[in-house]
Amino acid sequence: MEIDIEERKKVAAFANALSNPVRVEILYFLANRKDCYFGDIKKDLPLCKATVSQHLKELKKVGLIQGEIEGPKTKYCINIAKWNEARQLFDDFFSGYTGGCSCNCRKGK
Repeated sequence: MEIDIEERKKVAAFANALSNPVRVEILYFLANRKDCYFGDIKKDLPLCKATVSQHLKELKKVGLIQGEIEGPKTKYCINIAKWNEARQLFDDFFSGYTGGCSCNCRKGK
């Protein structure tokens, strides 16, 4: 089987972005709305503005969300193309395990 290093890097980048509970909460928040403004997110999460901004930046970096400036406000939404790409990559990653471990580490579990 040929290893696709670029695919592995993408899985790792998405996993890193999802490794923080605040970023996961932001994604849940956005997934239940067509779009929302930074102030809506900030109001819902009990964090300072700079912290929320940093988490949004990390999610944007991997493309899971996108932002659009409307006047003095920034509107955010899920980037459905990247969302679906992440879903497929994780599905491929998790379905690749065949349970072929031959050690005794799973006995009695």
